[in-house]
Amino acid sequence: MGAKELCERVLDAADVKVNGDRPWDIRVHDAGFYDRVVGDGTLGLGESYMDGWWDCDALDEMMARALRAGGERAITRNWRTALHVLRAKAVNLQTRRGAREVARRHYDIDDELYMSFLDPYGQYTCAYFKDAAPGDLDRAQRDKMDLICRKLRLGPEDRVLDVGCGWGGLARWINERHGCRVTGINIAEGQLAHARAHARGPGTEFVAMDYRDLPRRLAGEFDKVVSVGMFEHVGCKNHRTFFESVRAALRPGGLMLLQTCGQDVSRPAADPWIDRYIFPNGCVPSPAQLTAAAEGHFVLEDLHGMGAHYDRTLMGWWGRFERAWPRFRERHGDRFFRMFRYYMLSCAGAFRARQMQLFQAVLSPEGVPGGYEAVR
Repeated sequence: MGAKELCERVLDAADVKVNGDRPWDIRVHDAGFYDRVVGDGTLGLGESYMDGWWDCDALDEMMARALRAGGERAITRNWRTALHVLRAKAVNLQTRRGAREVARRHYDIDDELYMSFLDPYGQYTCAYFKDAAPGDLDRAQRDKMDLICRKLRLGPEDRVLDVGCGWGGLARWINERHGCRVTGINIAEGQLAHARAHARGPGTEFVAMDYRDLPRRLAGEFDKVVSVGMFEHVGCKNHRTFFESVRAALRPGGLMLLQTCGQDVSRPAADPWIDRYIFPNGCVPSPAQLTAAAEGHFVLEDLHGMGAHYDRTLMGWWGRFERAWPRFRERHGDRFFRMFRYYMLSCAGAFRARQMQLFQAVLSPEGVPGGYEAVR
């Protein structure tokens, strides 16, 4: 079977047509698209989009349909994808040096660009739309932060550690709303500079620190720990080290909340295109990977699946990004625009297809006396 026939068969199973007239149909501009996808898998699919070889008006819906139909499995049986997986199995990609690559290549590229599509607290993680209107992203992000605080049972006497604190918005929220002293740690220099400039107050501090240094530098200093959107960057070979390090920072009777993207199948590495262009060296955990790493260090008190909310979050971000883009076109260029469009909309499709998940886990070192009552 030729490359074009294989691609068309996969797309047909997803009810996606080549050069069709529906929003989720694709328009192929370069016939080399088919060989590139078959030869390079999802990496070739994303790179060929960045290069302008194909287009799709509703890329999010196209991706959701293709994933539901099993299209990813059909195009990942190639040597490049196999080498990507083997490398992740053989090598610890998230050494201290490797961990800084994602900060350099994604998080520290342009604070002004990120703030143009994020909410006022700079939340670059899944929002919570339970009570917010579908388009009210700012409300949904406030509700997410409020949910985290309620799950952690925060009080003004608590000292809180935010592991991978981003631009500092959650630490600021916790301090403003609950009066807690909050320490945020991060290795992204640009994010730390922004947090110190915009979120630092009498009760917050932001420290340049790798989570692996917690047992040595901040052992036993915190009542509560929160980590939102950082565990995906830890890497599967460091999952257990992460929980060991966080456990060392917690006082007896403490609580931890972990929010992370997830998937239903345990894999050692992220999608090859995401790995190369968006989040290098990461690994999206399955529930099995998460619980195995926490075993012996934490009791899993609650696991809350919130994946459907990420579809809405990403679509909200993309709408804002697209409106803001004219201010940034000269700075970043059209290929960057296509890269970001593919990233946001393909991820939205993956969450819509329920191929990607989002979990909030509440964990305690010894188990909450009398049990933990779930909060939603």
